[in-house]
Amino acid sequence: MNHSQNSEFSDVLLDQIADQLSDNGYLILKDILDQQLLQGLRLQAHALADQQWKNAGIGRANNHQIDLQVRSDKIHWITGNDQLETNYLALMNSLRIGLNRRLYLGLHDYECHFSLYRKDMFYKKHIDALKGKSNRILSSVLYLNEGWSKTDGGELLIHSETDSHILARVTPNLGTLVMFLSEQFPHQVLPAQKARYSIAGWFREARD
Repeated sequence: MNHSQNSEFSDVLLDQIADQLSDNGYLILKDILDQQLLQGLRLQAHALADQQWKNAGIGRANNHQIDLQVRSDKIHWITGNDQLETNYLALMNSLRIGLNRRLYLGLHDYECHFSLYRKDMFYKKHIDALKGKSNRILSSVLYLNEGWSKTDGGELLIHSETDSHILARVTPNLGTLVMFLSEQFPHQVLPAQKARYSIAGWFREARD
């Protein structure tokens, strides 16, 4: 499915996303973004200089810390400083508005960053938001890797909230978009065997 290069998702696609989130709490979509935007984001991530990537941390605000035993990936925040970033943020904002209209989630804004997992980098099983202690409501991951195979590792595992059952195993192929409720689904990234790029983001509610 290849959508036009405007900055909005179609009503049909928004209905599909809302239905899957309502039924399952997570979803995996493929080939829903415009290819020009997708390729532009992929090239932009690859073009970032080493010094532009920062060690990813765990925890929020005063509890934020670097722990390479838990996660070893690198990040670069997306701020809308160029047209590609602006277009992607506008697209995700249209998704935010569409989901609010359908699911009344109270999503206030969206933040995101490029992620880089070099060879052997990983992120152990974790949850994006502790219940009642974070404004992150809905997590998203867009993958930016061409020609990825299962032997390259770096898969995303989404776990059941109540036990160790794996609900989904996602190969990080270019154009795959994953979304899940931030408080509900533990997940992890397996060690990659080569450089693995994505955009990780969170739709957030307003907090005083």
